[in-house]
Amino acid sequence: MHNVIVLLFTIAAGMTASGIFSSLYRMIASEPQTWIGTCLHYVVMVIAGPVVLISNSTKSFREKRCSKPAYALAWALSAYWSFITGVLIVSVAVIIRGA
Repeated sequence: MHNVIVLLFTIAAGMTASGIFSSLYRMIASEPQTWIGTCLHYVVMVIAGPVVLISNSTKSFREKRCSKPAYALAWALSAYWSFITGVLIVSVAVIIRGA
């Protein structure tokens, strides 16, 4: 049971970080015009990707441009991506705490 809770916590931590990065990036940045802007966009999307993927796939699913299996795959990929991001966040927190 402990392992399931840790799994869900790391997914939630990754999704939270993704949402924060995605929202901040959408508020601050516009469409990248330069090479540096494009590189910065890709760096931000490494963290913000799960929320962007879910929002784009949900929009496509509601407009009937996406099948149910493709939508489920997008959710699964987003959950896994959030898990990996969450593992990095939890690992950094453990290192900082010194445990």
